Amino acid sequence: MSDSEMSEFASIVERIERGEVPMKNIERELICPICKELFTHPLILPCQHSVCHKCVKELLLPNHDDSFSTDAGSESSNPGSPRSRVPSPSMEKLDRLVRSASLRRSFGGRGSISSPGWRRSSVTPRVTTFPCPGCQHDIDLGERGISMLFRNFTLESIVERYRQAARAAVAIMCNACKPPVQEATKSCMDCKASFCNECFKMNHPWGTPRAQHEYVGPTTNFRPKVLMCPEHEMEKVNMYCEVCRRPVCHLCKLGGSHANHKVTSMSSAYKILKEKLSKSIHYLISKEDQVRTQISELDVLIRHTEENGQLAERRANEHFERLFETLQERRTEMLRSIEQCRSLRVERLRAQVEEYQGMLENSGLVGYAQEVLKETDQSCFVQTAKLLHVRIQKATESLKTFQPAATPSFEEFVLDTSKEEVLLKELSFSGVPEPPVIDLSRCRVYNEGLIHWRLSEDSLPTDHHIVEFRKLGSEDEEEESRWSASERIYGCSTVVSDLSRDSRYAFRVKSCRNAAFSPCSPEVTFHTPPAPVFGFLFNEKCGFSAERLQLSKRRDSVESVAGMSFLLGAERVQTGSYICLDYIIGDTGISQGRHYWAFRVEPDSYMVKVGVVSDSKLTEWFHNPRDTSSPRYDHDSGHDSGSEDACFEVSQPFTLVTVGMGRLFVPKASAGAASGDQGRVLPVPQRIGVCLDYDAGRVFFYDADTMRCLYERQVDCSGTMYPAFGLLGGGAVHLEEFITAKRLSYM
Repeated sequence: MSDSEMSEFASIVERIERGEVPMKNIERELICPICKELFTHPLILPCQHSVCHKCVKELLLPNHDDSFSTDAGSESSNPGSPRSRVPSPSMEKLDRLVRSASLRRSFGGRGSISSPGWRRSSVTPRVTTFPCPGCQHDIDLGERGISMLFRNFTLESIVERYRQAARAAVAIMCNACKPPVQEATKSCMDCKASFCNECFKMNHPWGTPRAQHEYVGPTTNFRPKVLMCPEHEMEKVNMYCEVCRRPVCHLCKLGGSHANHKVTSMSSAYKILKEKLSKSIHYLISKEDQVRTQISELDVLIRHTEENGQLAERRANEHFERLFETLQERRTEMLRSIEQCRSLRVERLRAQVEEYQGMLENSGLVGYAQEVLKETDQSCFVQTAKLLHVRIQKATESLKTFQPAATPSFEEFVLDTSKEEVLLKELSFSGVPEPPVIDLSRCRVYNEGLIHWRLSEDSLPTDHHIVEFRKLGSEDEEEESRWSASERIYGCSTVVSDLSRDSRYAFRVKSCRNAAFSPCSPEVTFHTPPAPVFGFLFNEKCGFSAERLQLSKRRDSVESVAGMSFLLGAERVQTGSYICLDYIIGDTGISQGRHYWAFRVEPDSYMVKVGVVSDSKLTEWFHNPRDTSSPRYDHDSGHDSGSEDACFEVSQPFTLVTVGMGRLFVPKASAGAASGDQGRVLPVPQRIGVCLDYDAGRVFFYDADTMRCLYERQVDCSGTMYPAFGLLGGGAVHLEEFITAKRLSYM
């Protein structure tokens, strides 16, 4: 730090040491997390949090009297002080702590609820373990219980200063005066009493041991002059354990629980911790403007949260009101339909009842017919009986085939709302899951896209996921296609089919939980290859050297290793330029069309050649006799002599580029090209793509992640072309999963 910063830092430290920090601003740091009152005799827990002695005592032994209740330094001795009577924590608060610890043990895999630390006897309560109310970590006090804990005298002094600031108008009176009692001017830390000037002189005469007592300004907080070890009560603490982060005595280090721990002297720990704390305070004070800015931002967020919460409430009310209105409309319509149907059916049944009542003797139709039979005039009888007989016949047929005019059942009005009830019950109001994140390292996009994503650790459980994708327009095309959505996906990966070649696609994912969708993940863009994927595996039967190449069981990876022939020819290697590549090709050839494949070369590979080769060149490479251990052997099959890189003015039946030591070496374009090699050396991509246009006789090399063309050239496609790889001096090649998947499915 500069001189000005040092002086500013020193002034800040002096202000802190003089107690000039405004006490009213630190009240929340002085509140016990259990009783929610100012600390009274705070104890330091092993996790470095503090709690009141009485709170811990009542938590461990709820029926035990607090030994500090009659302490001369307690606040009960001064009834005029604010919050002088610190209430004990209610059993409701303590039970809440017990329940929270039990739940954490049940769900966190740290033990059952019936753990011995929480078992209480009906006669003698015995609790040795409890959760820290600050960090919820389990605190095990062991057999010594509270006696193993230090009192936090520093915090106790700060609380006392806070109380004094709060009751500045209330004076501390002399404890030795006879009435009338005078106001105290000093407090003796050895006598643990306050005195006025006269009483202090009388009780501390010159020439006596009392004259050597330590005194301070008027206070009610008296702490011991020396901190004693809680495990060895007669020993002073003079060291600091860096493992347990607590003061210890020399007996603790010699044969106690801190024997194997790293300790430092108390003065050294004091200097280091005070310097760290002072620097931290200085840093916070220097960042006051930043803190205020962030507080303003948080205030804005609070306001927006309140506004958005109220807006969400209004919208929820509107949604439910619409649901209620729709249900009420459907209910009214259904009840009206039921009432109309009921009235119509009852009317029909009553008409049928009247009709059947007419069939009874001396009533209705039968009675009328009986009266007609009494008619003696034949012409009149015939005139009346004709229609009457028709009615009698109908009644007779109706009687023989009795059928109610209406059914009493209303089954057509019975509703099955089980699905709707399930949907309503599945509505979740606990929040939507966090948006997923697409894992670029595991995604592969060819003519099909393999999309992987992951969820955050604290994300809510999800029911399913939806992948959305769209084709992006080129620079000439302004409009982009609409988003397409996949079916429901119940895992964290999917395959998207039917992608156009040589096109850019955007992908995003969203999660669903109880019919509520999360925000979409950030969009990612992939470029599809310029040709369909060509599937193949490594061919272990053509030119493969099992002595120097190791092939995986799936035949999708090959690794170059040192062979016995290298060791046998070691003495000849010293006398010449010895280089020999081991080749391996794909098990499938190309005789027409455009094809694309991709692979990954291990970054620490010494030299790997990749490209294409015709079957005619393979005959020369693999079937002509050769002495692989001869230092004079130098064929033009792609070794590192550079002969095939020297000139490409004429088309050849193979093309290979060199990858090694984290670089990709592009062959020279022609004999007249510049001799400089800077343009030929490129950083090796994580994934390399190769596209062979057999009909056009051209081969292209790409950065498979960005689909940027790194190199292209003419190639003689007079025969069948194969993917070719040459390895030397340690290295490995791994085919992409999409390249091998189709071939493996047929094996």
